[in-house]
Amino acid sequence: MAHPTTLHHLFDPVVAIARAAGAAILEHYHPEVTRTDKADGSPVTAADHASEAIIIPALTALTPDAPVVAEEAFAAGQVPDFSTGRYWLVDPLDGTKEFLKANGEFTVNIGLVENHVPVLGVLLAPVSGEIFWGAGDAAYGQAREGGPVKRLKAREVPADGAVVLASRSHSNSDALANFLKGMKISEIRIGGSAIKFCRVAEGVADLYPRLGPTMEWDTAAGQAILAAAGGSTRTLDGQPFRYGKPGFLNGNFLARGL
Repeated sequence: MAHPTTLHHLFDPVVAIARAAGAAILEHYHPEVTRTDKADGSPVTAADHASEAIIIPALTALTPDAPVVAEEAFAAGQVPDFSTGRYWLVDPLDGTKEFLKANGEFTVNIGLVENHVPVLGVLLAPVSGEIFWGAGDAAYGQAREGGPVKRLKAREVPADGAVVLASRSHSNSDALANFLKGMKISEIRIGGSAIKFCRVAEGVADLYPRLGPTMEWDTAAGQAILAAAGGSTRTLDGQPFRYGKPGFLNGNFLARGL
């Protein structure tokens, strides 16, 4: 397994790949975009496919030894051999429901997994241009292309209580209220996509409990970025949140800062 600090040379090329994919998504970001539904009932659009068509060959050229597991290819039955334990997990458009609502709350997620652990992540919000990346103990964010780069650092929960993040399209308010019972909470913020990991990583939020199923490509990039900023993602009973599960299906988890 490569030590995560040796992965920093991948930052610039993977950021560039994410930006190219984001530009392709925005070409389809208009009211006329059509959706189809996959076998599991989740929506997919031309934007998802256009993004993935850029990411897969670019990552394959960049790291020929690391196969790419991507959401839409997986849905089409295309699963590469990832038995070596080093592979990319890609969600070409995380938050397709938000994309269809045209609220800007969707992202491009690119994560590198080694031995069941996300070790590098890049996550882009195409509409705002905000981007995050991280590996090892170094995580960064940039509000817009060409703007200043800031170092990300997760924070300890403030004395007045935790800021909690919850999903916009997959919220379960009763389950969330039960989970947070007894905790000191200052605010609950609702939002779409895996950018919630990055809000914890940059120290503007404290907890992101996900009480419902996700896929590994939804979470790998964000988990790697959060870990590089000092935070963690674990199962609800405190166990490491690992990858390579059957069908790439995640259970419940809690992403948190310090």
